[in-house]
Amino acid sequence: MPFKSKAQRRKFAELLVDGKITDEQYEEWNRSTGKKELPERLHPAPGGKKKTTRKKTTAPKKTTARKKTTKKKTAKKR
Repeated sequence: MPFKSKAQRRKFAELLVDGKITDEQYEEWNRSTGKKELPERLHPAPGGKKKTTRKKTTAPKKTTARKKTTKKKTAKKR
């Protein structure tokens, strides 16, 4: 039976090192997989990474202090 993902291959290699499976079992799976390009994980965990687009934020507008203008006083008409 071939490996279905890179994670599965790593797990079986760990089991081989721990002595829980034999070298022949690992090699049989490895041969049947061949040189396939395997995905990292077959079924990603639910609620995992979500691709979000970056919110566009505008830079705060620079405000300049306004000069205070004084109202011209006009002569009152009588």
